[in-house]
Amino acid sequence: MTATTATSPVSRWLPYGAPEGRPRLYCLPHAGGSASAFRAWAGRVGPVAVCPLQPPGRETRLGEAPHTRMETLVDQLAEVVLGDAGDEPYAVYGHSLGALVGFELLREIRRRGGRDPVRLIVSGSPAPQWDDDVERPSVATMDDAQVVEMLRVIGGTPDWLLADPAVLRMILPPFRADFAVRESYHYRPAPPLTVPVTALAATADARVPVHSVADWREQTVHGFTSHTLEGGHFAVLEQPSATQAFLRQALGV
Repeated sequence: MTATTATSPVSRWLPYGAPEGRPRLYCLPHAGGSASAFRAWAGRVGPVAVCPLQPPGRETRLGEAPHTRMETLVDQLAEVVLGDAGDEPYAVYGHSLGALVGFELLREIRRRGGRDPVRLIVSGSPAPQWDDDVERPSVATMDDAQVVEMLRVIGGTPDWLLADPAVLRMILPPFRADFAVRESYHYRPAPPLTVPVTALAATADARVPVHSVADWREQTVHGFTSHTLEGGHFAVLEQPSATQAFLRQALGV
């Protein structure tokens, strides 16, 4: 594992330091989300070192410009993950937008000839090649009131936060930037990963049907496992004990 300084890219992406444990599990949040979504998981996934990743533009990186394109995001992430993991085994977990970011991160690591993770774990996201043909308005065309209503429908953000103008000034810019990443993203076919994949779906996720999550099996030649939780889009965060049990199973710990 590579030592970091307080101003290094690795330390900015890992706001809670570099925990001990094996393997390292790099956690990528949903659109508008932050590293704090996974902070409580530390010490609850067996011997795994839970490493929440903090994208720019939020919380500890509030003053930094958020990414708006997948290519620049995964380019920086590949440097951070490979630099931090060193020779240690690692895995990648992403929820919703974080799942697609994790997938493209692994493809970027492959392009660089970097060492593969032991597993990719995804939740709350259709497989990248999946197209539901549903026309949805672009977040870029929405005013703030429409974005707030969208957040209410998706869930995961308390109403008291959505009613606070000061809070909205902080959370709307990274949410818009993350949706710019998502809406500008175009899946490009390539050989499947040589990394096993675990995919988590939710029974009442209106935006992500269970069968769309099952299609992640097409993205690997090294084993696929799927699990389903009762609940909506944020079931994995609302039911941490169940999610952590699936993570321990996926990582064999």
